[in-house]
Amino acid sequence: MSELKAFFSEEHVLHELKHYLPNQAPLKDFIHHNTLHSFQEYPFEEALRRARLAFGYRVYRPLAEYRKTFFEGRFSESVLEDVIQNHFGAALMEDWRRNLLYKAYDTSSTSSVGNLRAHWKSDHKLNMDKETHPILFRWVSSFLDQGIGFAGFPYKDLSLIEAMRKLDSNSFQGVFKNSTTRSLLQSVTSLKPLLRLVVGVREDLYECYLFDQQFAHPGWSGMVAVLETTSGSLLDRRKISLKDFITLELLLEVDALISKFGERFPDVSARLEDFNNDYFIDRPDDEYMKVLSLWQEVSEWNYYDQVLLGMSRPQAIASYPVPSFQSIFCIDDRECSFRRYLENEDPACQTFGTAGFFGLDLSFKPEHGLFDTKSCPAPITPSTVILESESEKRHRKDNHFHHGSYSLLGGWLLSQTMGFWSALKLTASIFYPTETKSMVSSFKHMDKEGKLTFKFDEKQSREGFKVGYTSTEMADKMAALLYSIGLVEGFAPVVYIVGHGASSMNNTHYAGYDCGACSGRPGSVNARVAAAMLNMAEVRFLLIERDIIIPKETVFIGALHDTTKDEIEFYDEATLGEIEKNRHFNCKSVFEKALRKNARERSRRFLLIDSHRKETSVHRLVKKRAMSLFEPRPEWNHATNALCIVGRRSTNRHLFLDRRAFLNSFDYRLDTEGKYLTGILNAVAPVCGGINLEYYFSRVDNYRLGAGTKLPHNVIGLIGVANGMDGDLRTGLPAQMINIHEPLRLLVIVEHEPQIVLNVLQANPVTKQWFYNEWIHLACLNPLDGKIYIYKHHVFKEYKFCANHISRLDSLEAIRIEEHDNLPVSYLEAQP
Repeated sequence: MSELKAFFSEEHVLHELKHYLPNQAPLKDFIHHNTLHSFQEYPFEEALRRARLAFGYRVYRPLAEYRKTFFEGRFSESVLEDVIQNHFGAALMEDWRRNLLYKAYDTSSTSSVGNLRAHWKSDHKLNMDKETHPILFRWVSSFLDQGIGFAGFPYKDLSLIEAMRKLDSNSFQGVFKNSTTRSLLQSVTSLKPLLRLVVGVREDLYECYLFDQQFAHPGWSGMVAVLETTSGSLLDRRKISLKDFITLELLLEVDALISKFGERFPDVSARLEDFNNDYFIDRPDDEYMKVLSLWQEVSEWNYYDQVLLGMSRPQAIASYPVPSFQSIFCIDDRECSFRRYLENEDPACQTFGTAGFFGLDLSFKPEHGLFDTKSCPAPITPSTVILESESEKRHRKDNHFHHGSYSLLGGWLLSQTMGFWSALKLTASIFYPTETKSMVSSFKHMDKEGKLTFKFDEKQSREGFKVGYTSTEMADKMAALLYSIGLVEGFAPVVYIVGHGASSMNNTHYAGYDCGACSGRPGSVNARVAAAMLNMAEVRFLLIERDIIIPKETVFIGALHDTTKDEIEFYDEATLGEIEKNRHFNCKSVFEKALRKNARERSRRFLLIDSHRKETSVHRLVKKRAMSLFEPRPEWNHATNALCIVGRRSTNRHLFLDRRAFLNSFDYRLDTEGKYLTGILNAVAPVCGGINLEYYFSRVDNYRLGAGTKLPHNVIGLIGVANGMDGDLRTGLPAQMINIHEPLRLLVIVEHEPQIVLNVLQANPVTKQWFYNEWIHLACLNPLDGKIYIYKHHVFKEYKFCANHISRLDSLEAIRIEEHDNLPVSYLEAQP
């Protein structure tokens, strides 16, 4: 927004609004992203200051919370002094130490956005939001409805504004109260005439007014902006634009003004003489915000220092000539502890991590589904579809949910019959949670007994999609996958490719619990297809040309890990030979033991489960938790994320990281020029960084940047959630997903030479911005000298540790399962 706008440009304002509005997709495609993406061009500290000034967001934890943590001894004194000295030097140490620890500050904040439109209430005693929002939200939610409504919105093939015109023309009363507004609906084609009526003659205020208006309901405005640019976000598509949405709201405001004041109504600028029309002008930083930013650094480096110290001192781990088995997981931080327990149960096994779509850019068409479902990262547009056949119908109708309840007579009859049994079922589910037809289960995404068509089939291909991959495409994708994780030799007899998903009864944000690399869906199809490709003789033959020789006896098995219930499902077991079945049987017992132990460790965060009970008993309770209608926290998802390690497993296998790390396997020896590292960092920055920052901002300001408590949430049109019927759509994460989260920026640690990492960043400006502006921290573990280097202002500098030791765990059995908070970084004793 420029300093003074003497004229109004509709195109410019719409572009600016889309830039600043939330970018959250509908529930089915819920993908984590940087909540303040619109400020990402600025360094993190400056961006947060600007966001606070413009919108009044709370962007750090409260000052009292930082100070309390320090005085409780959970922040290191040496880290505090190190942060102050890095910013102000030793001369000002005591002054800034006093500021951080004791000085009183005015902690209130004000928002620039909203000031102009507030004059309706102060000058004209009119609550414009109350007059317009309930009607606007109901119109738009009805128009966009994806299946909740009994009767669909008429004329849904038209755009929103065209449908409203048709509805007005064909209705007896019309959609507005006044004939003047109805006439405007039929004739207006741009925003300027309506702004002239509502705001007045001062065009320099039009942009401010539209920002005020749209950020009075950023959830709905952001959703409309997303749907305008990505129409495929809706399965039952609609034509909608932000311009149409604003047009309707301005018409509602005109209608409200006429109803209150008559045809000669006042405009909002009528009593304004002086008004700052630039909401985003930068202002000098104040001391209070600087203190908060320093405390945030202290909290981050207090943790990072322990991690980096541990990684700089690798411990001896027993090596084996041939791995017993190997498992390739998603980099998801929830797999961090599962991998640890697998390695603990069988020290001869190896685990790897990569993006959970396993390099396959595909859509999946379930046999009994109406639509394709995208199963690759959000920025990728898949051109290949995988078809399912010979499968059972997985989603069956529950007779307790019936359209007949919408009518007067049907509603009365059903409440007297099925309603009685529903009440009994509801009561029983309190004490005996079980799976129901309405439960979201990751295992239902694909039928494990069904068949998948993943080989190229020209006959079944359709416009925009081809069915399956050619042999060359398979070999190229699998070679890229194996090279990127450093698995090109030393294959075990059994190699598992394990996707992940989740199950829950009470979770509207279920897509956020599944695999972000699969567009918020389980990774079952990707894992199964990748394993099947690597078992094909023609693919293995082509891989030889790419210097990858897979032994004849090696078999790949696809699987899916349900991270909520800690269960696993294996695919295509019937195709295994006798020897392979025996090996698989032995491996399965290791998986089962690891799952039980993982569930027990997770249970320490669950207040209603006694983690000291037997593992089998705790595991059973964890499974029930996922099936409970009354449990708003079936799992904590990414609520402890703070790290992403890109390197060999040997760099961190000796550390207990408490499920806080995304683990991406990478072998620098196979990538001397950074080719594969480029692809990894290009994905890690927006995906892991987006997850981290959405959790950060949802935690520090859950009311405005998060979704608040989920208890009053009402699902609107299957696209979003709102508080009640007439509230704005809630963006960000609900309190039940973040209230144990410690808001730290992500630290990415790469095992490679600093100069190679610099070259990768220089060649990719978009990825570099994440690190240069410090939305994500970057460290480098140099394998040549074993030293840690920190990226700051275009260069890597050797890191100086504040700590000189970290704690030690004698065994995983020694984990303090009675502790609900984050556990410290610890060395794990060497395995036998």
